[in-house]
Amino acid sequence: MKLGLQDTLRALADPIRREILSLLKGGRLSAGEICEHFPVTAAAISRHLSVLKEADLIRDQREGKFIYYELNTSVLEEIMLWLTELKGEETDERS
Repeated sequence: MKLGLQDTLRALADPIRREILSLLKGGRLSAGEICEHFPVTAAAISRHLSVLKEADLIRDQREGKFIYYELNTSVLEEIMLWLTELKGEETDERS
C-alpha cells in the first residue's frame, strides 16, 4: 500500500467527504452541483474537495469556467484490495 494511505483514511473519516464520493458515483459533477447537496458554505465544500484530491480519491478537470470532479476508481480499488487482505479473505483464483 502506498504511503498515501494515511491521507486516504483521513479523507474518508469525514462524513461530508464520504457523501461527496457517493454523489460522484453517479458521474462527474461541478463544484456548484456538489455544493447544492450540502448545508455548508462553498468554501467548506472547496476545502473538502481539496482534501479528497490530495488523497487522490477524486480527479478534477477544468472546462471553461467550471471545474468538474470525478472519482479516481484506481485508488478506491487499491483501498478495497488492502482492506480485503487485512480482513484475511482469500481470493479464489480458480473461478
